[in-house]
Amino acid sequence: MRLKFLVASLLAALAGGALGQEFPAKPVRLVVGYSAGGPTDVIARVLAQDMTASLGQSVFVENKTGANGLIGTMEVKRSAPDGYSLLVTTLSHNVNAILAGDRRQYDPVADFSPVSLVSFLPLVLVTKGDSPMASVGDLIALARAKPNDVSYASAGNGGSAHLAGALLATLSQTKMTHVPFRGNAPALTEVIAGRVTFMFYPMIGISEQVAQKRLKVLGISTAARHPDYPGVPTMAEAGFPGFEEYTQGLGLVAPAGTPANAINRLNAAVRASLERPETKEKLKSLGAIVQDSTPAEFSAWLKKDAERWTRVIQTAGVKAE
Repeated sequence: MRLKFLVASLLAALAGGALGQEFPAKPVRLVVGYSAGGPTDVIARVLAQDMTASLGQSVFVENKTGANGLIGTMEVKRSAPDGYSLLVTTLSHNVNAILAGDRRQYDPVADFSPVSLVSFLPLVLVTKGDSPMASVGDLIALARAKPNDVSYASAGNGGSAHLAGALLATLSQTKMTHVPFRGNAPALTEVIAGRVTFMFYPMIGISEQVAQKRLKVLGISTAARHPDYPGVPTMAEAGFPGFEEYTQGLGLVAPAGTPANAINRLNAAVRASLERPETKEKLKSLGAIVQDSTPAEFSAWLKKDAERWTRVIQTAGVKAE
C-alpha cells in the first residue's frame, strides 16, 4: 500500500513538473541593442505586442544600447537558454564578430539558437534636399572629381550605413570619407544641413523629410523600384547591380541550447504576427519588407549574410574602432 502511494506521488510530481515547464510560463524579453525609437526598436515593439497575444504571456522590449549592438548581443548570449531572453538581430550580429576577428567575443551562429527572420530593411541613398546632385551618377562624378571631399554619414562604425557607403566607394573605385555619429538621427541631421554629402538610411521614418524636401533620395537598395519611391532608380539601375543582396535583415535568436519546444513555439508566434494583415500593413508603412522563416532557414541565411559582409569588409578595408 505504501509502495502504491509512493509511486502515485512520484507520478503526480512528474506530471506537475512537466506542466510547470510548459513554455512560456513567464514574460519573454526582446533585447534590442539600440536606443528606443530607432528602426529596430520600432519593429521589435510591433512584434512584441502581437507575440504577447499569441503566447499568452507578456513579451516586452528591453533596450541594451552600446558598441553597435554588442552589449545587447552579449546580454542574450550570457542569459539562460530557456527561451525567455531573445535578441533582435541586425546586420551588426554578424559584422561585430567579423570586425573583431580573433578577438571576437561570440560566434553569431554557434552561440545562438535562431528563431526566425522578421523583415528586411531597404536602404535609401539620401542627400540634402536642395543638393545640385540629381542621381547616383552625379554623386560618383563628384567623388571622382574631388577625391575624399565627398563624405558619407553613418550611425557608427560597422553599421549598415557605413558598410553600404564603403561598398559604393569600392564598387565605384572612388575615395570617400566616412563620418560616423552616435546614431542615425544625428547623422541624418548633418546630411540635411549639408555638412555631410550623403547617407544610406533605413527607409523607416524618412518619408516626411523627403515630402518636405529636406532630403532628396537618389537611389534605393531594393531589387525593384519601391512603390513608396517609384521615381527613384534602384542601385542596379544606377549602375551598381548586386546592392540588393546587402539589404539588412532583422530576426530573433535565443541563447544556444534553448529547447526545441521553446524555439518552435516562439517561431510560431513570430510567423503568426507577420501573417496578420494589420502587422503587414504597419511594417510596410515603416518601409520594412516582411520576411519570416523557419529556424533552419534563418540559420542558413545568417551564414550567407556573414559571407557577404566579410567580402565587403575585406575589400573595403573596414576596420574595427
